[in-house]
Amino acid sequence: MYDIVCSLVIYKNDRKQLLDAIRSFLNTDLKVRLVLIDNSPTDDLKDIISDARAEYIHNPSNPGYGSTHNIAIKKYSDKTKYHLVLNPDIYYSKGVIEDIITFMDSDNKIGLVMPKVLYPDGKIQYLAKLIPSPFVFFARRFSPIEIIRRKITEKFELRFSGYDTIMEAPYLSGCFMVFRTEALKQIKGFDENIFMHMEDLDITRRCYDAGYKTLFYPNQIVYHDHLFKSFLTFANLKMYFTSAFYYFDKWGWFFDRKRRLINRKTINDIKLNKLA
Repeated sequence: MYDIVCSLVIYKNDRKQLLDAIRSFLNTDLKVRLVLIDNSPTDDLKDIISDARAEYIHNPSNPGYGSTHNIAIKKYSDKTKYHLVLNPDIYYSKGVIEDIITFMDSDNKIGLVMPKVLYPDGKIQYLAKLIPSPFVFFARRFSPIEIIRRKITEKFELRFSGYDTIMEAPYLSGCFMVFRTEALKQIKGFDENIFMHMEDLDITRRCYDAGYKTLFYPNQIVYHDHLFKSFLTFANLKMYFTSAFYYFDKWGWFFDRKRRLINRKTINDIKLNKLA
């Protein structure tokens, strides 16, 4: 039985950046397993690491981000208590995973945890969010009025919380997600109808709906060398919108009562916590 299994999906990644992510995870005394699943057309990265705790799977069919993580989730769901979904552009110090596991061990209703995420220069990434309505989703990106974009974004990204206390958030970023494996099994992993983008929102919401806590945990920090790729090419932009339309078709466009209730509860709980 492993303490934690990590799945890391690769696609033509920079070797140095990828090694930083790999070494961060393997820098532990815990009993771990690292599953590298390479969706690249070639297996040029098969020699990226030589470690008995790591395995490499070449998967050139490239079924999508969530579908690929599901390969590792299904393979090890009965062999680990926790599962880390990790991006190849993340790095962090020894002790981060150990502390998160200790925290999650304290309450078996904690289903998902994301730590504080910083850019390499130390600036915070606001990745604990509310569930977006279609208006919020599109307006925060494409509204021609900057003050409207800023106001919408500040509320959506829960910036008023200060990002300095543990809080429940119904949308956590897929760059670093520590799941309780029992929660993953109950919700059946990622929705494989989403190729990329929105899969983290969908799985966080399903984890929340299943009765688990989905928590932002600022006591630990990871670094995310992130680039907004969604808008760099027409193909990525098309994928972004395709995923958004699928998500809103699934959960509801303007008539999503649960979204309003969850968001209202999230905001009220954060405000009460700040007053305590």
